[in-house]
Amino acid sequence: MDDLVTRLRRGEAWAFDRAYETFHVRIYSFLLRLSRRRDVAEDLAQEVWLKLARHAKDLREDTHLSAWLFTVARNAFLSHRRWSVLDVSRLVIGSDDEAEGVSPDAGPDETHEARETAARLERALGRLPLASREVLLLVAVEGFEPAEAAEMLGFKPEALRQRLSRARTQLAETLSVQNRAAPNPARRTLEEKT
Repeated sequence: MDDLVTRLRRGEAWAFDRAYETFHVRIYSFLLRLSRRRDVAEDLAQEVWLKLARHAKDLREDTHLSAWLFTVARNAFLSHRRWSVLDVSRLVIGSDDEAEGVSPDAGPDETHEARETAARLERALGRLPLASREVLLLVAVEGFEPAEAAEMLGFKPEALRQRLSRARTQLAETLSVQNRAAPNPARRTLEEKT
């Protein structure tokens, strides 16, 4: 990635294309999960790529590109949130099996179960406070090291670890509540047979 930053700084067009190809899905997904609105995520993602196009030549040589892009994305979201009233409509993740982690060889039962699990997780994630959702997305979903996420969010590493621990606990509690409230399909099937 260091070579990519160097080439971006030189203004090489293919370097921008490569950065886009490498990170656009992750940036969009991050923004979608933060905003819970596809239209907002699309607009904000476009802002991220426009900012890279405008400022690529100004990147420092030691720039960690993914951290830079996610920081820009987060700042774009926070700016949007400050200046607009967000619609509280539900996030509906697409049904693309691959995006949901469903194996192409999975049978109908496995596919259904994987979709249900992904939907429960997305609902639980969407119910968390923004601060918790944000830290979980950066560390657990996007794979940033806690120290990198702390820098991106402007926290000390210890503060991030505490926030991450709290977010994981909140997610587990939310999933537990959802699981208790969900109807038991095995029980329903048994009741239908009797």
